[in-house]
Parts: sequence; structure tokens; C-alpha cells
Amino acid sequence: MILKNFGIIALAISLALLAAAHGSPAAGQARPGQSATSRGIANHRSPAFSRDIAPILYQNCASCHHPGGPAPFSLLTYEDAKGHAAKIAEVTRRRYMPPWLPEHGYGSFAGELRLTQAQIALIGEWARVGALEGTAANTPTPPTFPEDWQLGPPDMILEAPRSITVPATGPDVFWNFIFSPQLNTRRYVRAIEIRPGGAQFVHHANLIVDRERSARQQEKEPGAGVPGMDLKIMRTTFDFDSHFLFWKPGSTPWQEPDGLAWELDPGNDLVLNAHMRTSGKPREVRPSIGLYFTDKPPNRFPMLIQLEDDQDLDIPAGTQDFVIHDQFRLPVDVHVLAVYPHAHYLGHLLEGYATLPTGERKWLIRIPNWDPSWQGVYHYRDPVYLPKGSVISMHFHYDNSSANPRNPHRPPRRVRGGNMAIDEMGHLWLQVLPAGPGDDRREIEQALMEHRLDKDPDNVQARMMLGALMLSRLNPAAAAAVLQEAVRLDPKQSRDHNLYGAALTALGRLPEAKEQFEAAISEEPGYVNARYNLAKTLVKMGEFDQAQAEFRQVVSAVPKDAQAHSDLGELLMRMGNASGALEQFETALSLDPSLAVARHNRDILQGSSGH
Repeated sequence: MILKNFGIIALAISLALLAAAHGSPAAGQARPGQSATSRGIANHRSPAFSRDIAPILYQNCASCHHPGGPAPFSLLTYEDAKGHAAKIAEVTRRRYMPPWLPEHGYGSFAGELRLTQAQIALIGEWARVGALEGTAANTPTPPTFPEDWQLGPPDMILEAPRSITVPATGPDVFWNFIFSPQLNTRRYVRAIEIRPGGAQFVHHANLIVDRERSARQQEKEPGAGVPGMDLKIMRTTFDFDSHFLFWKPGSTPWQEPDGLAWELDPGNDLVLNAHMRTSGKPREVRPSIGLYFTDKPPNRFPMLIQLEDDQDLDIPAGTQDFVIHDQFRLPVDVHVLAVYPHAHYLGHLLEGYATLPTGERKWLIRIPNWDPSWQGVYHYRDPVYLPKGSVISMHFHYDNSSANPRNPHRPPRRVRGGNMAIDEMGHLWLQVLPAGPGDDRREIEQALMEHRLDKDPDNVQARMMLGALMLSRLNPAAAAAVLQEAVRLDPKQSRDHNLYGAALTALGRLPEAKEQFEAAISEEPGYVNARYNLAKTLVKMGEFDQAQAEFRQVVSAVPKDAQAHSDLGELLMRMGNASGALEQFETALSLDPSLAVARHNRDILQGSSGH
């Protein structure tokens, strides 16, 4: 290695002398457009921190290696860097640092942290010859990092109701912190900044929008949050994930471009799923979240496509190349905005690509040496266009042998798919933006649910979502078949009964629909939507007395629902209770003066009574 370096230096000196003889810039003088860093070891002078190394560290390392940052030491001064020179040379030579997993040429990503081979050689030479400082006055100004919020003061700051204690030793800790934004109206979120409450031992965190406040129902006591990875987030109909809300140490908050903000409504919760590691002593963790709003509502609506094959994750001990795969055919044209691959410690080679209708392969990402410590969301520099009929594929390779330095088991043992860190996972998420207008999102969503059911016919959640999509696309017969199987597989799901009842109503099968709405209410007495649907069905069946009783419960539960008051007024009008009907129409109009049906019926009643 010494002879090799000596040869490089000798060659550089010879070239410099030859260049000088031909009238080129003097040794050490920059050619037009050539920086000191790019001159590197081609310069006959020994590399210096001030001229050569500081620009590399400031651009590629300082985001983590600064005072108060997630890295264990700072690299902003010469003294900082000199003390770690040998280590810096070693970890950059192995490309362990800076931590950038995607292979160059297999997708073009924003914010790529990748050193060139010349930069790596320059750092190695700098460390080898004694880590010289050079002229201190030539050192560029170090970057600064805000001690507070990176994007400036947030529009709203949320703090976890209480902290949790991560023990000194033991397995990784997963915790779901629940936040409740106090909103009076819909807001559009252009950025979030997550402060995990312990950047040096919080591995990563994902933020989930919980529109049904379902996480709170799983808390043992209010404000405590929910431990583990088995949290069940109840989705409202068509509430598909649309944005990556992700944090890892050293990450810069992502700001959504104009038109791509996401909506946050009154009553929504935010759930921070945090993965924490023990650090040798107990740690208190209490994260906070900064929300940044915009007045510009979204006019482009991305969605997340997930490929996975967790069912086949059953890796025998000692297996060096265990492969899982999944693929999904796009029903419409899309632009891919970002990608997020995910595996645990046995992951080795992770690949995602698209096969175009022409047969051409277009790479989306390739990670030849996966390390879950540095996982992240990767945004493309430019959206990747994929035409209709393209097949997106994931191929993940796992190494469960003792040769895998990250294998948590010594000796290796059988590992299956699961949520714990010592289990395995295999997911490839893509954020896509449908390229066409109209119903393209619904096309993708329906194809995704059908794809999920092809792999797992007993997936009740997928059946519920598919049934809802079919209903929205005016196909109640197909929806009824899908939802009938859902309630058979799990008769305890109130929402499935409600949707099945809606499909049966659309088909005119009213007695069966009534049974489904009653089953939904039996499972969840406070399920107002099912009670409202039952009342409407009873009206159609001519069972007015029971319908009135159901409507009364609805308007009691949601007294500000103008439509419910109007519907009750119509029923009372049909039953001959003019005064009661008029009262309901007046209430409806006080809540929503634009409700034309309520105004029309009120005017009829007032006219007939001589008012």
C-alpha cells in the first residue's frame, strides 16, 4: 500500500513538472473550474485540512458530526478532524461513511451523500502523511446548524404527553407516541420536523396520520402511548397513505413542493412509531413534532405503493442467499417521486426496478450492502415516469449465515417475518403520482387491493378496502361479493358489516342490508354511520317507527349534522308530524343555510300552515 501511494505521488509530481514545462498552471494553482478538493493528490503538495479536507467534511459529514448532532463527535474544526484522521480514512475507504446505501447509477437521488474515489484517496493520503492543517486562514467557514428547529419556528409544536424510559440494556424498544393537534379547521401540512428526544439512540421513526383515533383505543391509560409494533391503525374508506413522514439521525426535514401538501383535519391524531436502541444506561425519551402549514391546498395527490413478501420470510439458519420477491403491474401511467426499501439485520442485497411494456428494465434502486442503521427515504432528483403496464419488481436477498456481521444470532438460527428487530421484514414502498386525470388513483388502489388478495385471500382489511372502492365506482354487485367474504372471515368488524349493508342496499336487498347494519351496531353501538344507514333503510322498508328511533339517536350523537336533521324532518313529514318536521328543518338550516332540500320542505310546511 505504501509503494502504491508512493507511485501515485511520484506520477503526480512528474505530470505537474511536465505540465509546467508546457506553460500550464503552476503546481498547486487551480485550473479553470478545478477546486482544491478535485486537485486532490494530483497536487504535489501534501493534502491539508484547510485546503482539501474541510470542504469534503463540511459537505458530506457535518450534518451529523457537529456539536449536539447525532454523531458521537464533531468534525467542524481541524483539531476535531485530526484526532479522528485514521478512523475517517478507514470508514471512508470502506464506504461505511458517509452513510449512503443506494448504488450509484441505479436511480438518481436528491441529496446523494457519496464521495468520489478521488476524495476517498485524498482523505487516505491526508491521514497517512500526518493529517496536516495547512494555512488555517484558508479554511472555509464551517457550516452552522440551528440549535432549535431546522426549518425555523413551526406553526404548531406538539409534545408527547409523557416520556418513556428506555432501559440500559436489552432488546430494541418500539413505542407509539400519540399526539393530538388542536385544530379548529382543516390545515395543509408542507413539512414536519421530528425531534425524537434522543437522536443518539433513536434508530428511526415514522409518523402516521390516525384519522379514526384508533391508536388511543389501544392505550392502557390516556397519554401513555402504545408499546410494540402490533399497533392497529383503523383506516377510513379511501384513506390510503400518501406521503413518507420519516425521520432518521442526521436527516434534513423534507419540504413538500407546492401542490403536494397533505391534509390534517380537526380530530385527527398523529402517531410517532419510534424504534429505540439501548445505550448502556437508562434514557428518558419524550419526542416532539413541529408542523409547518401552507395556505395552498394540494392539487396533486400522490399515493404509496407497497410491495412485500413477508409471508415467505422463513430463513433457515446458515442460508447465505435467501430471496423473496413481489411484483405489481401498473394499471395507469405514473411518476415515481420517492422510494423507501426496508429490511432488518439479515437483509443483504435489495433491488427494486420496473420492467417497461417494451421489455426495458428501469432501475428504481439497488442497495448491494444493506445496513438497517442507515435506512432512509430516497427522493428522486426528477420524477421517474412509468407507463401503464409497467411491472414494478422487488428482489430482496438475505444472509442468515455467520458471515453476515449484522446477524443478531450467534450462532445463526431460523428467522421468520415479524415486527421485532430480530425478526425480518421485506418491504419496498414507492410514492407515485398518477400521470392522468380522473379516476387514476382509484384504479391503482383497486389494483393494489386485488394484488394483496391474490397473495393473501384471507386479508380482511384488503377485502374491506376493495369493497369500498368497488362501491365508489358504482359496482355494488362485485362489492357485495367481496364484502360478504370479509364478514364471513371476521364477523366482528363493524365497518365491514356497514359496507356490506351499503352494497346490499344499492342492490335493493333491503332485509339483508338491515341485518348487516344491525350487526355493525351490535359490534359497535356508537357507530353513528351504521345507525344512520339503518335508519335510511328502514324508511325504504316502510318501518317508520323504528326508523324514527334510529334517527333520534343519530341527531343526539351528532347534533350539528344538518343532513341528519333534514332526513329526520322528511320522515316526520311523511308520518304526519308537521310541527316536529318543521322543527328539524329549521335546525338543519340553522346549521347549513345552503341545504336546499330542508329549505324546500320547510317552505312547503309553512305554506300549508298559512305562515
